[in-house]
Amino acid sequence: MSLASGVEYLAIPGPSVMPDAVLRAMHRPAPNIYDGDLIDLTANIIPRLKHVAQTDGYAAIYMCNGHGAWEAALANMAIRGDRVLVAATGRFGHGWAEMARRMGIETDIVEFGNTSPIDAQQIQNHLGRHDPDYYRAVLITHVDTSTSVKNDVAAVRQAMDQAKTSALLAVDCIASLGCDQFLMDAWGVDVMVAACQKGLMVPPGLAFVFFNDRAAERQRALDYVSMYWDWAPRVAPEMFYQYFGGTAPTHHLYGLDVALNLIMDEGLDNVFHRHATLARAIWAACDAWAQGGALRLNVADPQHRSHAVTALRLNAPDGTRLRNWTQSHAGLTLGIGLGMSTPTDPKGDGFFRFGHMGHVNAQMIMGLLGTVQAGFAALDIDHGTAAIEAAARIIAQG
Repeated sequence: MSLASGVEYLAIPGPSVMPDAVLRAMHRPAPNIYDGDLIDLTANIIPRLKHVAQTDGYAAIYMCNGHGAWEAALANMAIRGDRVLVAATGRFGHGWAEMARRMGIETDIVEFGNTSPIDAQQIQNHLGRHDPDYYRAVLITHVDTSTSVKNDVAAVRQAMDQAKTSALLAVDCIASLGCDQFLMDAWGVDVMVAACQKGLMVPPGLAFVFFNDRAAERQRALDYVSMYWDWAPRVAPEMFYQYFGGTAPTHHLYGLDVALNLIMDEGLDNVFHRHATLARAIWAACDAWAQGGALRLNVADPQHRSHAVTALRLNAPDGTRLRNWTQSHAGLTLGIGLGMSTPTDPKGDGFFRFGHMGHVNAQMIMGLLGTVQAGFAALDIDHGTAAIEAAARIIAQG
């Protein structure tokens, strides 16, 4: 008999759990889009977005998802026939590369697989084999949502500087913004893309491109930038509609305003600490389960793991069996193993992911872990003992 009645828990790596305060803010009549409170609210959103990104640069808002942010960034960095370099550590690195190719941008990939971070020395060596102006940009993911690999952004910047490339450093922070520490200016990032439905705790529909003066100067030199994706009027609008290239995403802005206030009230350092502690609790439980079964964390080294998403594997088809059980019997939805198929598991039925980003706390994570353990027992999936106790010790230490 199912025990799933009640509030469902969507523990996937985005869309994330939305705070009630965000939903209440969005539940209101449509506002005036020509003058009034919405105009002031939007102007006040921009500095808080920049604070979360840790930049003094520019923040452009787009009505789209993360894929739209990829295209927006590319449209302002390169034109057809230009060339970019992509360092791939999972499906979303390859997705950004596919977007560039569809736009007519020549794209080279340095592949690092699904379990390892970027080796900055390999990037430096690759760039060093070409003229400084060979690439318009180097594209990387801070956290690849499919693999949960977290990359050392500052090390890539240092490698680019050592190679003396003129390329812009563009970073996908869609999974990590507001979860894993990210220091845009301090790490030397020129362009960063993000979206609202993960660490920012708002329903899907908004994406962001942050950029610095160096990127703005490069954009002005392009022969062509599409009218909708052009970031220039969005960061210096003469009229309100130019923030968005048209009608404002009114209710998303109300939700985003509240979500940013929640982050500011908690404090960014505390937000990062909370995510780090909850991630360590998950890893401790997984390590204990692994002692008596096939469960494995996708990323072996904790330093290279995201604090927002954890990718895992079991023997196929146990990943799919577990996800089906937790959803149908307990009201807990786990993430699929996106882009993680292997020759022996072509459908990726051994893989799954925990999303632990944004509006999550200790009791939610302990509930997630207890439900997964119940699933192991119900499905006769071998697993080690004392996992919940191991997680509890991390939580108790704070």
